[in-house]
Amino acid sequence: MQAGRCLHHELLAKQSSCSGNLLPYSRLQNTRKATSFCSALEKQDQYAASSSEVEKTIGRRSLHLGMAATLPLTASLLKAPSSQAEPLTLEQVTPKIVPTTQLTSREEQLINVFDTNTYSVVNIFDITIRGRAAAVPEVDVPEGNGSGVVWDQQGNIVTNYHVLGSVLKGLGPNALKAAAGPPRVARVTVLGTDGVQQTYDGVLVGADKSRDLAVVKINAPPEQLRPVTLGQSAPLRVGQQVLAIGCPFGFDHTLTTGVVSGLNREVQSVVGSIIPGGIQTDAAINPGNSGGPLLDSAGHLVGINTAIFTNTGTSVGVGFAIPGDMVTRIVPQLISNGRVVRPSLGIQVASPAVAARLNVTDGALVQLVVPGGAAQRAGLLPTRRGLTGIITGDVIKELNGVQIKAPPDLSRVLDELQIGQQVPLKVLRAADDKAQQEVTLLAELASE
Repeated sequence: MQAGRCLHHELLAKQSSCSGNLLPYSRLQNTRKATSFCSALEKQDQYAASSSEVEKTIGRRSLHLGMAATLPLTASLLKAPSSQAEPLTLEQVTPKIVPTTQLTSREEQLINVFDTNTYSVVNIFDITIRGRAAAVPEVDVPEGNGSGVVWDQQGNIVTNYHVLGSVLKGLGPNALKAAAGPPRVARVTVLGTDGVQQTYDGVLVGADKSRDLAVVKINAPPEQLRPVTLGQSAPLRVGQQVLAIGCPFGFDHTLTTGVVSGLNREVQSVVGSIIPGGIQTDAAINPGNSGGPLLDSAGHLVGINTAIFTNTGTSVGVGFAIPGDMVTRIVPQLISNGRVVRPSLGIQVASPAVAARLNVTDGALVQLVVPGGAAQRAGLLPTRRGLTGIITGDVIKELNGVQIKAPPDLSRVLDELQIGQQVPLKVLRAADDKAQQEVTLLAELASE
């Protein structure tokens, strides 16, 4: 077959030669169609040939490029390492440490208060109670564990009555009158000014169960004792900053901070007595803080931590302290006499429940009058029966010029007065016809 002619042209040529080269009309039409068809096939063949050449060219170029890109990588992989990687130094693996920032003025103040007063705080616990294992095996928490305050350089230490409750209960009320001398009741650990802790035996000096206070004495060198600086609790304001230092759970010299949350609270102590005028604070107070100091921002004693309100046994932000003014009145008496002698009106005040049933909601209702006491001599009348039923006793509204809104107010004011002092009282008095009138009386305070 000649170049440029397809198989279909060859067949038509043979047919033409057999018929004498004369083509009828129908054959001519077929010939033209075949020619057109062959032309299309030839163009398709030419396009395919050119496409094949392009693909071959691209393939060769891709191969060359691929080889060129692969050669350096292959060479690097086949190249043997010259030596092992050098180990990292400590400097390379240690992050950058920034310098300590300067303390704020408030931080410096807190640090100074702690540094000054931590030597005035001791760890004290009842000698009759053995330590029990804590949740952490390394820590031993005595059940009678508490804190105390160095009162003077003679070795007098102030703490809570309930911290020594077990041993004091066993001694009885006449322990100080024993011929053998003051009984040993505590072990007291003191942090000396040289930074060394020493433990001493503590002997009982005096105790006041009604105000949850006790004083013990240790035989320590005066130069090792740093007494606390006494402040005033009367000027305290709600919101004022306070600090507590103590030995919670046996961790000595622990600082917590907070504010005065409330004043003049009626605090029920651990031993069951009612302490008037209590200071409420949100500074964390936990078991072991009892007996430790509550300080103002100047580092002055404004209270002795005594109790917490909690359902778990640990701090929930509601702690209470005995007001410092009360402490400074009671402790000198305990050191001097071994007990506290308080002025008294010689009355029994009705409980809030009894007063409410008699429609008394303000003041202190007199329920009973002690025969021969200061109240009877002054003319105070108790709650009694009359012709028309129960007659409400006198309701004390004011004592020595101080308003009495509730029974704790009466106790607090009496604590501030002296035996033999004459004080005015204002009372509301009910008659048989239920009418009330205000009466002013004068009473000379006697001892309890």
